[in-house]
Amino acid sequence: MTITGAFVLYSVTWFMVFFCVLPLQFTSQADAGTVVPGTPRSAPAEENVGRKAKITTLVATVIWAGICAVILWGGIGIDDLDVFGIMTRG
Repeated sequence: MTITGAFVLYSVTWFMVFFCVLPLQFTSQADAGTVVPGTPRSAPAEENVGRKAKITTLVATVIWAGICAVILWGGIGIDDLDVFGIMTRG
């Protein structure tokens, strides 16, 4: 795995985890009871994106390290993942 490949893998992993973490503990302005004029009722009531980004970084780093370990180990290949026999050689 190249450095560029590792960076791309981390970026994709980070954003996937981030989009999974974003809706957790979400409180809309309608739920809080205070809707700011000019904003939709579904807008977030409080800004805690920084905290969610930190959680995302921790979780994504662990997942990324696991994926990198499997890739660098080389013990699991496409033949192991080919359940239906679509990618068989020869």
